[in-house]
Amino acid sequence: MSKSKSRPEADRSRGKSRGTRRDEPGHKKRKQDAPFPTKEEVLRFIRDSETPVGKREIARAFQLKGSDRIPLKALLKELEREGAVDRGRGRRLGAAGELPEVTVVQIIGPDEDGDLWARPVNIRPDDAEPRILVIEEKRGPRVPAHPGARQQTALGPGDRVLVRLTRVDADEYEARPIRKLESRATRVVGLVSRASDGSLRIAPADRRIRTEFIADGRSIHGVQAGEIVVAEVEPGRPMGTPRARIVERLGRTGEARSVSLISIAAHGIPAEFPPAAIEQAEAAGPAPLGHRTDLRNVPLVTIDGEDARDFDDAVYAQADTDPKNPGGWKLLVAIADVAHYVRTGDALDKSARERGNSVYFPDRVVPMLPEELSNGWCSLKPDEDRPVMAVEIVIGADGRKKRHHFLRGLMRSAARLTYERAQAAMDGRTDAVTALLLEPVIRPLYGAFRALLSAREARGTLELDLPERRVHLGENGEVLKIEARERLDSHKLIEEFMIAANVAAAEALEKRRWPCMYRVHDQPDPTRIEALREFLDGLDLHLPRGQAIRPAHFTRLLAKAAKTPYADMINSLVLRSQSQAVYSPENLGHFGLALSRYAHFTSPIRRYADLLVHRALIAAYGFGDEGIPREVHGFKETGDHISATERRAAAAEREAVDRYTAAFLSKRTGELFAGRISGVIRAGLFVQLDETGADGIVPVSSLPNDFYDHDEKRHALVGRRWGQVYRLGDRVQVRLVAAQPLTGGLTFELIEGGGEEVAPMPGRGKGRPKGGSPAVRSRKKSALPPRGRRRRR
Repeated sequence: MSKSKSRPEADRSRGKSRGTRRDEPGHKKRKQDAPFPTKEEVLRFIRDSETPVGKREIARAFQLKGSDRIPLKALLKELEREGAVDRGRGRRLGAAGELPEVTVVQIIGPDEDGDLWARPVNIRPDDAEPRILVIEEKRGPRVPAHPGARQQTALGPGDRVLVRLTRVDADEYEARPIRKLESRATRVVGLVSRASDGSLRIAPADRRIRTEFIADGRSIHGVQAGEIVVAEVEPGRPMGTPRARIVERLGRTGEARSVSLISIAAHGIPAEFPPAAIEQAEAAGPAPLGHRTDLRNVPLVTIDGEDARDFDDAVYAQADTDPKNPGGWKLLVAIADVAHYVRTGDALDKSARERGNSVYFPDRVVPMLPEELSNGWCSLKPDEDRPVMAVEIVIGADGRKKRHHFLRGLMRSAARLTYERAQAAMDGRTDAVTALLLEPVIRPLYGAFRALLSAREARGTLELDLPERRVHLGENGEVLKIEARERLDSHKLIEEFMIAANVAAAEALEKRRWPCMYRVHDQPDPTRIEALREFLDGLDLHLPRGQAIRPAHFTRLLAKAAKTPYADMINSLVLRSQSQAVYSPENLGHFGLALSRYAHFTSPIRRYADLLVHRALIAAYGFGDEGIPREVHGFKETGDHISATERRAAAAEREAVDRYTAAFLSKRTGELFAGRISGVIRAGLFVQLDETGADGIVPVSSLPNDFYDHDEKRHALVGRRWGQVYRLGDRVQVRLVAAQPLTGGLTFELIEGGGEEVAPMPGRGKGRPKGGSPAVRSRKKSALPPRGRRRRR
């Protein structure tokens, strides 16, 4: 359990983790026959150390001799390759996922208690953002901007600071400033209100920013209370409320369009195309047949969502008549030939790279390409000639690929189908169009799909249950309902066809030794897997030890868990143990899909990575002059960039749905909802509602009166006095206390559920728990994070 330590205790712990010196009492020489430490023992030592450690401290702790240094070095390198540890400043090692001891943070702002919070400037893509409490030596510190400088103004929102971190909990650090760095203008999106003194205040739409701003005199004129604006935060001020300059007006609160505009502005998503890109897109036209393969007689069809407007993939399948492949299938996957219209280095290419991908909101799309292309010449519309990059794939009855062949062609879509229409046709409910397509097109597609599905099952992929929320809007932009998207066989069909085409693209480029922008999903972090394994042992569920973890192990675990009350909880924990998929020119394989090589090829209208793969295939096969050379400069940097834009888009989409959900539920304040605990932190419990999938917080202050410890291993809050436990995955009933459409935040009150009673912690009587400050205390003020450790210890 997370517990506060006094300074002497922390110092003793730190000394212990680094080992005892030979001249210190208690040092014992290592026996000649003492075993060399195992990898697990070394990893545990690094994880338990409160600060990063070096090879010397590790050798001293395990009493290793000079001859042991070489195998120790090899063991540490192996841990680094596996991602179990990170090497930071001074080549010192810390557990993977932890922030480095010295890092750069940006001040978010003080909370209502006056505590100063920050966020890391650089953070690994697969790590959740930690809470960082800035510890100042005294109020109004003068942080030197550089060695030798006399003084600087106090820290404030927007300031960038080099700090030294101390980890105090799984998701919280203390930061002590080393020096203040040159600050960059920080953009804040928020709601304008008028204070009693007549000044305009800006309440941030970002839940992580816990302070208001005063609109300074340089703001644009005419702004009124109730408007949503974009403002640039001034550098830190020594005293008083921070100031910000309003630079853009987005609309008024309550307007349907403002929800998406908040997310677009908050994440800096480019919403307007440069004039040169628009001009180039407007000049586009039909592609000639030329040297392309004529596919216009093949009844290719598109199958997409009801609200889709850009159709970038079409499919067709037929039984293989080759007697050597009984029960086999021939697949044809045709993808819009975006590379024909977007050339490397032109205006369209530059704007597409900057955006990285399209961003989808309930009421709009911010496309990667102008609509003249994304919804026009690159969209595979029915009965219109369109240029495509295509791959023919032959599979066996077991779904395994036998061979593939790429071509550049010209196609004409036979029909634009939706997932619902295709599935209805297979279920016996045809319409005028699908009745004609059922036998020659739809049934063969499902036949090939069943073969591909059997190959997927044999491969042992990771099958996680990840329901997606869908927001239904009325004509006036009002939320009508929010529900989980239905998952049909038609969705899985398209997914399997696209995976087959993506694998073929990666294999083709690797075989021809051409650069490929792989879609990689690395092995799970061993530290997280060990934590998951320890937790599962307490539920009589197990992950294998002593062998490499494979996706099939997780799938079998989830199948066993489905028969227990812990199914949702374990599904969530398995998801959290996974690495995040990224784009990279270095092939690391795709763990989740159990594939040794994988690339994105099938959506070049909305993903820049796919466009790069198309260009590589064009060059590798000699299909034209729109390809990329064998030696590409800056390919890794491009992969990092589009991985970042993908994360940016996902965050913006998620926050927009959260705001729509909060607006929808704001009319139901006081109602009761069923849900489950989806997250446990020191500040309280996150609860996900069954009805809408919305997440909100139950502040620790609203739990039954007790002092609560955050038990990281059990993912629980445990009451010290009465022994009540609130654990991840517990079913609960909550009352909606507040909904904030501006931030998307929901606050609940726990009515019933959870609260499993266990024996009280030893040594705890009535009244305040003894033995130092508790890791979590029930606070009456708010649901904000605890004030940290600045109080006396």
